[in-house]
Amino acid sequence: MRAVVRIACLAFVASTALWAQEKAAPLPPMGWNSWNHFAGHVTDADVRSAADMLVSTGMRDAGYVYVNVDDTWQGTRDAQGVIHPNDRFPDMKALGDYIHSKGLKFGIYSSPGPKTCGGYAGSIDHEAQDAKTYAEWGVDFLKYDLCSYQDLMIQAQKEHPEDTGIKNRMMIAAYKKMGDALKATGRPIVYSLCQYGIDDPWKWGPGVGASMWRTTDDIDDSYGRMIAIGFSQAGLSKYAGPGHWNDPDMLEVGNGKMTADEYRTHMSLWVLLAAPLLAGNDLSKMSDMDKSILMNKDAIAIDQDPLAKQGDRLYESGDLDVWTKPLSGGRVAVGLFNRSWSTRDISVDLAQIGFKNGGNVRDVWKGKDLGHRSGVFTDTILTHGVTLLIVSK
Repeated sequence: MRAVVRIACLAFVASTALWAQEKAAPLPPMGWNSWNHFAGHVTDADVRSAADMLVSTGMRDAGYVYVNVDDTWQGTRDAQGVIHPNDRFPDMKALGDYIHSKGLKFGIYSSPGPKTCGGYAGSIDHEAQDAKTYAEWGVDFLKYDLCSYQDLMIQAQKEHPEDTGIKNRMMIAAYKKMGDALKATGRPIVYSLCQYGIDDPWKWGPGVGASMWRTTDDIDDSYGRMIAIGFSQAGLSKYAGPGHWNDPDMLEVGNGKMTADEYRTHMSLWVLLAAPLLAGNDLSKMSDMDKSILMNKDAIAIDQDPLAKQGDRLYESGDLDVWTKPLSGGRVAVGLFNRSWSTRDISVDLAQIGFKNGGNVRDVWKGKDLGHRSGVFTDTILTHGVTLLIVSK
């Protein structure tokens, strides 16, 4: 009887954890993160300005609600071990209050190791204390970056070469420790694992209380790196759903080193992947093109579709890819991607994606309904370009 009761209790705890995750992130989180543009120079004023710009540009109303301060905000710990911000962030509670006053949510960053990637104070041995502090500041999102904890894992492996699983166990335990600490605060906080896809976090992330987890190493503002990350996500769709999302890293749209077609490819891939959409550009210097990509209503609706399904590759042929994502109401999003250095025709058989009798087709980036189509749909796509469609019955 005790065994049965214990199993029932464990099942209840697991279901409660999943409920908490779904409550925090029922759909892929959307917002802005400071790192891609400001890196280690971000200030309180920069973050407040970003919050202002999310509102004035319409990005908040389009769904971008998280304002996330990445690495280098930390100062020192006091005699009781409480973390304090450095002089670039005079009052984190006041910053959180300002962000909330704009109808936005407040995100922060730390590491399970002794130091963050930037060399600032991490959370090791202070997990419960830091989680409590974050909750008091009104934090709604925590990015938890492996960084120096990886050094501890490597050292442990050297000391115990016979124990091939020691690094994996250490990492999972470290992430669970903070996950438990966040849960204990009673505040819904999106818990984002940043551990570069090591040891398949999509398999163990939900068990440590995570809402999302990085599936790859860092992105940068280049077409080659972006597509290497984006197209490597094939096969991971079964691990995503309400409260638990695969994260191929932040958006580079607007940072200036890709063409408009390449940025549209970037956005198209991420929305088909039901990826968290975290802009990383200088919001005060967005071009009309940047805005048209980041705030395209149809593209965002694909990412935020209530069916909460991640898309996957339908087929690949050389430098041509076709990806699909099931949507609510029996609709399907389709991405036709041209990775080649020339203009190419790319086709999709509508019957193969569930439209035996054809369907109504909308071109997302043209903002145009193409009418009823049946059989094979073909479009001519420019170098590094994409056609993103929504097909409905």
